[in-house]
Amino acid sequence: MNSIKRTIVGRIPQKRGDTLVGTVEKQYGVDLRYRSDKKLSTVLRETGAPSLSKLLKMADSSGKK
Repeated sequence: MNSIKRTIVGRIPQKRGDTLVGTVEKQYGVDLRYRSDKKLSTVLRETGAPSLSKLLKMADSSGKK
């Protein structure tokens, strides 16, 4: 998860729920394995992830072999 962009203090900036998955994937260089036109709030609800940072950690750990 070293490639994920963070602020100077190491936090992932808060995203609005209507942000599209494609935007998140492009900005953070991850593949969330959802349609790019799906809303972030929908993906968070479906995965049970409480936040974008947790979702990114889940995506990072599922991508490892």
